Amino acid sequence: MRVRRLRKEVAHLEVTAFINLIVVLVPFLLSTAVFTRLAVMDLSLPAQSNGVAELKVDQLQLEVVIRKDALDVGDRIGGLIQHIPSTEAGYDLKTLNALMLQVKAKFPDEKAATVLAQPDTPYDTLVHVMDSMRSARTADGARLVHTELFPTLSIGDAPVAGAKAK
Repeated sequence: MRVRRLRKEVAHLEVTAFINLIVVLVPFLLSTAVFTRLAVMDLSLPAQSNGVAELKVDQLQLEVVIRKDALDVGDRIGGLIQHIPSTEAGYDLKTLNALMLQVKAKFPDEKAATVLAQPDTPYDTLVHVMDSMRSARTADGARLVHTELFPTLSIGDAPVAGAKAK
């Protein structure tokens, strides 16, 4: 008896439909992709005071100390400028921003300021205070104008309240 064998042909892979899908899918995915933008702010540590060399009366050394219940705005040489108590909603950043506008009007060439925060200060609070110090939006007629205040910020630890200087 004869055995009959079926001849099997080699199967060819049909990829045309897959290539068509890729041609359509790749541009769609690239057009809908969200590209994140990372914002980085350059900060520096406050300079150490070296006594008599920093006692220039006409130069502003602006400091904002973030306390639990208030913001203390002051000059390192001249002392406290204003104590801004917190409200029920949190820190009064609008008053801080208005005060920064007033200080900038008196010292238009000054660009540096220091933010001193206590160790348990929330990150969001630190960022909001720095934003209030860096720029302001003022009304000039019918349009809003972006005003640069103190863009060069340094951060550091706040002095302990009530502690005497050495």
